[in-house]
Amino acid sequence: MIISSQQLSSLDLQEKTMSNIALISPFSFLFLLLALSHSFFNLHAEAFNVSDVGPLVRKDQRRSLVVTEYGEVTATDISDGIGLYHIQFITLEPNSLFLPVLLHADMFFYVHTGSGRLSWAEDDDNQMKRVNLRRGDIYMLRAGSIFYVNSSLEPERKKLRIHAMFSNTPDDSYDPLIGAYSSISNLVRGFDKRVLRAAFKVPEEVIEEIIEGTPAPAIVHAVQTREENFWELEARFLKVFLGGKAGGMTFNKKKKTRAYNILDADPDFENCNGWSLTVTGRNANLLKGSNIGLFMVNLTKGSMMGPHWNPMATEIAIVLQGQGMVRVICSSSAKQPECKNMRFMVKEGDAFAVPRFHPMAQISFNNDSFVFMGFSTTRRRNHPQFLAGRSSVLQTLDKQVLAVSFNVTNSTIDNLLSGQAESFILECTSCAEEEKMILEEEIEREREEEEARKREEEEREREEREREEEEARKREEEARKREEEKEREEEREREEEEARKREEEEARKRQEEEDARRREEEEERREEEEAEREQEEERRRREEEKEQRQEEEARREREERESERREREREEEEEEEEEEEEERQKEEEKRRQEEAEWEEEETRSQEERRRRQEEAEWEEEETRSQEERRRRQEEEARREREIQEPAGRQPEQREEQRRQNEKATSEEQEEEDSREGGRKAPRMRSI
Repeated sequence: MIISSQQLSSLDLQEKTMSNIALISPFSFLFLLLALSHSFFNLHAEAFNVSDVGPLVRKDQRRSLVVTEYGEVTATDISDGIGLYHIQFITLEPNSLFLPVLLHADMFFYVHTGSGRLSWAEDDDNQMKRVNLRRGDIYMLRAGSIFYVNSSLEPERKKLRIHAMFSNTPDDSYDPLIGAYSSISNLVRGFDKRVLRAAFKVPEEVIEEIIEGTPAPAIVHAVQTREENFWELEARFLKVFLGGKAGGMTFNKKKKTRAYNILDADPDFENCNGWSLTVTGRNANLLKGSNIGLFMVNLTKGSMMGPHWNPMATEIAIVLQGQGMVRVICSSSAKQPECKNMRFMVKEGDAFAVPRFHPMAQISFNNDSFVFMGFSTTRRRNHPQFLAGRSSVLQTLDKQVLAVSFNVTNSTIDNLLSGQAESFILECTSCAEEEKMILEEEIEREREEEEARKREEEEREREEREREEEEARKREEEARKREEEKEREEEREREEEEARKREEEEARKRQEEEDARRREEEEERREEEEAEREQEEERRRREEEKEQRQEEEARREREERESERREREREEEEEEEEEEEEERQKEEEKRRQEEAEWEEEETRSQEERRRRQEEAEWEEEETRSQEERRRRQEEEARREREIQEPAGRQPEQREEQRRQNEKATSEEQEEEDSREGGRKAPRMRSI
């Protein structure tokens, strides 16, 4: 995005005015922005559950936060079983720029490869600071700082790789819900135009260019152009945020700011097996007041950082080169199964954490060196305690007490403590290979145990199912037996009840028989009298029925004769009507033909279209006439079926039916005549 020179002059004037008559603290306003903004450049960490994070994170397990053609940012969370630690890996292509962000927690970082420049501003002054970065540099930025990083364009074109950890302590904790940092552009764009104009005291067009500009990715190309692009304009707002004077932010040129280079420092310990170095606030001013220290270990081929533990701090390490084996022993007082002895193989890019008071050993393979650096979490002086070698903590203890502790002889303890002449970093040829072999055996054994456990679990489930099925069968059998017993008991009760009822019934029957005999005698007497009356009534009834049958037969004969007569008359009438209808149709057909011929001769050229229409109407009428004849035939068939029905219908009903049929026939004839007359009228008019 580009703004005019007049607008830039106006912006400079407003910056002067703002620096002179600021009504609120710049950093108070900045933190207000942070508190109100919920857009974090898409770089914020995801919500986490400590139980889902382990002490070992492979390189391919990192999650991507930013991926552009000019670089990328990946991140991971790692746990020591107590707390969670957030690590980011920032990679910039040569001549690239990581755009300004606001830190939410203290950031400690190590430059793994490449070179560049770090620019930042803190809330304790109004000066923009810069420091050149190169391989091996370590540096710290406080929470609340605003920084950006520019990678150099080296002849070797090496990428600038930065490994950063964000502190997680009660005083300054990293919150995964808001992430490690926020984009300045997103913070500014979170407010509307009116608020921004009042806060920055700049013209509206400047605010519009900021708000409406296309958001830039987190990492961009750093090639300078004559035109002022968006992130440069954003940097001008950053200067206003930090209270810069007229003309822009000033850089501190009096005091030279330098990073601490861990590769230039003398190792704390070095021998033919490797070297180690620890950096804290005692030997690096930039770490003073922080709770984080840094360390680096370089093991040559076939070497080992002797078994030791850190009594004051958790160690979070990142493998820089090669590969190796790490052995971690769980404290004997730790709760099981939360704490277990671990052995794992690590390679370049992997990260691992070891809690304090957990003995550990890092071992290199015979064919490769093993280099790793990391962060430790403590404010106090930290001296790792070694178990073996000249600096072994066991050397300070009474040998007799040690012998009793190990339940061995004093000579055995002497041999144990006098065998190793080296300190800290020891020779250990093929130790890593043996550890790897043991690890593979453990993995295979765990796999076999898991398979066996699954088989046992399946067997237990099968046995449980069988047992449940057997119990279900037993329950069903018991229920069936109880049901049968209940049925037998009910059957016995029914039998007893039936026996009692039979006895009562027999007694009742005997009484009834006695009563019946008395009633029979009386009944016989009444029956004799009744029989005589019935005989007389039967005789009279037969005579009446005989008379009724004779009358009914005579009536049916009369009705049949009358019905046959009417049917013959109706058939004759229908035949006559059909003959008349056929004759009438023939005459009508002949007349229509004559009229059609005459019309064809007279109006062939002028009335051709009308003739076709009339012929179509005639054909339609003929179709209706045929349909009418078919309907009449069906009606006649229906009438014949009605005539053939049983003769049980009353004469009055048959007579009424006949009259209705004659009326329907008459109405149909009248309708036919009416239609016939209607057809003749158009033809006569045409004639």
